[in-house]
Amino acid sequence: MNAPILETRRLTVRFGGLVALDGVDVAVGPGETLGVIGPNGSGKTTFFNALTGLYTPAAGEIVFGGRRVTGLEAHAIARLGIARTFQASRLCLALSVFDNILIGMHARRTTGLADSVVRRWRFRREMGAALERAAHLLALFNRELPGRGFEPVGQLPQIDRRRVEICRALAAGPTLLLLDEPSAGMNPEETAELMRDLQIVRAEMPGLSVIIIEHDMFVIEGVSGRVVAFNYGRKIAEGSFAAVAAHEEVRQAYLGTERARA
Repeated sequence: MNAPILETRRLTVRFGGLVALDGVDVAVGPGETLGVIGPNGSGKTTFFNALTGLYTPAAGEIVFGGRRVTGLEAHAIARLGIARTFQASRLCLALSVFDNILIGMHARRTTGLADSVVRRWRFRREMGAALERAAHLLALFNRELPGRGFEPVGQLPQIDRRRVEICRALAAGPTLLLLDEPSAGMNPEETAELMRDLQIVRAEMPGLSVIIIEHDMFVIEGVSGRVVAFNYGRKIAEGSFAAVAAHEEVRQAYLGTERARA
């Protein structure tokens, strides 16, 4: 691996007496897609929440782009170039598709209220560029979506809502994208479309690093170059999908000891 864009060293998160992450070491290279797997409650989403500043680590450190970001607030980490989606949708369903994506660009805005009043040309220019960017991102996934940009996002089918969520994260221009269970709630056909979408993102933004949490092993195998497995807050395996899937501790975590030995 080249010098990692992200590295965690002995990352630990505690909630009272509960250790949710226990000394986790993970590194992600530039342009790499890393899959994260593990049973429910294994620490996967806690890992994302620590990376994005929603949880403050009790120990260890997070280094992003060569800079120690441990303990920074979420908005500061977002400005540095880490964007994410959530397993449970955080879209504003009553707002338009474009409005939802523009929210993702907020940290990058250079104009404010004063510009909208006394320097309206600057505001219009920035908003015009933002709408063009939003339409371009939507068209990557579905050529019909830009034409629905002014419709409430709540009117879209589930897969297109997921696409809007990914576009909102990409709108911030991140160097690291965190995807938390993007196929949740989808049927097999929609999941296959999602995999195609992720390949489109990789082709459009080859330098973008991606970490994806997924329960669907079909997705993990199809999009990840490397996989790490969590259980009880610890990293228990790392390597290719085939190697991790065959790892005894991973099989026990998913299947139980007796079935893993069968």
